[in-house]
Amino acid sequence: MNSSFPLFIFTVVIFLRCLNPTGAATCHPDDEAGLLAFKAGITRDPSGILSTWKKGTPCCSWNGVTCLTTDRVSALSVSGQADVAGSFLSGTLSPSLAKLKFLDGIYFMNPKNITGPFPQFLFQLPNLKYVYIENNRLSGPLPVNIGSLSQFEAFSLAGNRFTGPIPSSISNLTRLTQLNLGNNLLTGTIPLGVAKLKLMSFLNFGGNRLSGTIPDIFKSMPELRSLILSRNGFTGNLPPSIASLAPILRFLELGHNKLSGKIPNFLSNFKALDTLDLSKNRFTGVLPKSFANLTKIFNLDLSHNLLTDPFPVLNVKGIESLDLSYNQFHLNTIPKWVISSPIIFSLKLAKCGIKMSLDDWKPAQTYYYDFIDLSENEISGSPARFLNQTEYLVEFKASGNKLRFDMGKLTFAKTLKTLDISRNLVFGKVPAAVAGLKTLNVSQNHLCGKLPVTKFPASVFAGNDCLCGSPLSPCKA
Repeated sequence: MNSSFPLFIFTVVIFLRCLNPTGAATCHPDDEAGLLAFKAGITRDPSGILSTWKKGTPCCSWNGVTCLTTDRVSALSVSGQADVAGSFLSGTLSPSLAKLKFLDGIYFMNPKNITGPFPQFLFQLPNLKYVYIENNRLSGPLPVNIGSLSQFEAFSLAGNRFTGPIPSSISNLTRLTQLNLGNNLLTGTIPLGVAKLKLMSFLNFGGNRLSGTIPDIFKSMPELRSLILSRNGFTGNLPPSIASLAPILRFLELGHNKLSGKIPNFLSNFKALDTLDLSKNRFTGVLPKSFANLTKIFNLDLSHNLLTDPFPVLNVKGIESLDLSYNQFHLNTIPKWVISSPIIFSLKLAKCGIKMSLDDWKPAQTYYYDFIDLSENEISGSPARFLNQTEYLVEFKASGNKLRFDMGKLTFAKTLKTLDISRNLVFGKVPAAVAGLKTLNVSQNHLCGKLPVTKFPASVFAGNDCLCGSPLSPCKA
């Protein structure tokens, strides 16, 4: 699940690249020296991110360099493309960047291979307010005096390899509206002093190795819209002060922890909530009926808990993704409020006690579906009609059901990468189209005939009636 934070950063970077009114100005010698020292610390730049950085040319016109009002550099944006293999930088962050005294924004997004400790030059830039050094390989502890960066308004070190505790002095960063330390290797607990960050709108400590209880510190954060603490080792109940975030909180992501107790009623008051992720915890009991009040919820993940019936009817106009898998629900059928959604793209109801025929499943739309998991239920019928209508389906899982259909007549979207219909009553031949999949499991069915040429191991086809050909036994003449 995603919040609006990455979109905000993308917008800022694009803005800076387009806005450079002093593009032809000759930049200050200190700035030029600092930038060229930074380039000298880069050992690999295969896609030429810094190719325009040449001594003697106006540095305000260099790629990623912004000079807004004078010949002094005010912003530096050096970004790789996350999905392009050769778009990265290798090397270290030169301490000479401290020469850029008028710098107010650093945006190092996805360079990927920048190594070294926490950049100490940050302490020497008095005008710096916005720092995003994300998705690199920076490591070591966060400095105990990190709180002296008190002029910062947005600070992200997400996607690095920082270790050790979150320094208690972070409570001094009282001008912060955004703090993102997600996806590092941080340990210990959340400092109680975080309560002093009263302007916070985005807080992300997710994807670390933090532990202990989630502190009861949120009453002092009336502007908080995104709270992400997922993929840690937090224990205990949800702190009561989370209830104070109800008016404007949009993203609450607490999945993949060790949280327990009942899901509190106060979550029903979060009228602006877009995303709620409580997956892979130890929550028990019945979900409050008042969850019907979450009329704006688009993404709901309660999977892998110990929740029990009945599941409330949600009064949503349209849900985008839903995962209730692996609880103790007995839904019997796919809820009407799910079937009627015109925008749903991900539906995961594995082991939810569904006893219906797919022939009776008539969703409002099939066009947008990307991911479906209906495994470990008692579903009968055929998915053929549904699979034949999807345009963008990437994953279809329905293992451990009572599906009965001729696989040889099955067609599916070219986008499909994963198909698992193992442990069903499927018959017929395996179509050649499965060769284009990344993941396949059709074991424990009633399939027969010669297998098409694929890269899959024998286990994928095991336990069928009379399949033959590689990787199984040769077919008889």
